[in-house]
Amino acid sequence: MLKKKNNIFIISGPSGSGQDSVIEGLKKYFPLERVVTTTTRPMRPGEKPGQPYYFIALNEFLKRIKEKKFLEYAKEYNGNYYGVTREEMARVKRGGKIGIWKIEYQGVMAAKKLIPGIIAICINAPLKVLIDRIKKRDKASAEYLAARTKYTKEWLKHLGIYDYVVINEQGKLDQTIEKTAKIIKKCLG
Repeated sequence: MLKKKNNIFIISGPSGSGQDSVIEGLKKYFPLERVVTTTTRPMRPGEKPGQPYYFIALNEFLKRIKEKKFLEYAKEYNGNYYGVTREEMARVKRGGKIGIWKIEYQGVMAAKKLIPGIIAICINAPLKVLIDRIKKRDKASAEYLAARTKYTKEWLKHLGIYDYVVINEQGKLDQTIEKTAKIIKKCLG
């Protein structure tokens, strides 16, 4: 069990950066607990409540905003809301493991204001690699790819908000995971 005051780290990155693969790989190095985000987006095949999100209706999300249940929330490029409840953050902090909070850059900006000293690590890759990964993974329309590319370019303008940026080069996932683990170990002291 960790006794550190701040056991939560942000792992963030644009689509195609490999952030989920890095988070999964960090399990070899640390006992992890994911901060589970609540979303209004529909559940996809293979997903279930709490994995990877808590799924709720828009009206319920808006009600929880009014009730100030969210520590942080945002409406994202896809029109859906995503946010982390105060209750969820408290659950992860109490757990004593290393908490991994996966959020996009707008969430990082909000988190940095709400939790001074929280460490934000961006997993990134060259733009061409990101776009190629999105094409392979999503097999989507040209319109979808154009929207994702635009959003990714916007994301890349905000790298300065991160404490660390780790480049996930093609074929070097293990090295990316190792670099990220070293950053977390260093920050834990």
